[in-house]
Amino acid sequence: MGTIVLTGTVVLVIMGFGNPLYWLAAVAVLYLYVRYGRTATPTTPTTPPTGTGTGSAPADYRAYRARRDLQAKWERRYERERGRRG
Repeated sequence: MGTIVLTGTVVLVIMGFGNPLYWLAAVAVLYLYVRYGRTATPTTPTTPPTGTGTGSAPADYRAYRARRDLQAKWERRYERERGRRG
């Protein structure tokens, strides 16, 4: 990916001798690549998958349960308030 971006940038710079707008495009391409392109490369996960016996699964499950319970609480409140008005 980096080779394609650098080649495209060189082409835009060469074309920029006729039209300076291409130089701005080259700068924009480099900026976007540095800002977003490098982090888009696939990396290995830092945490092992669930079920490996490392002890991280209960914490993940607790977080899931907390989110689920909070969602259920808001849904019950919504239904209770809608039932009184409707």
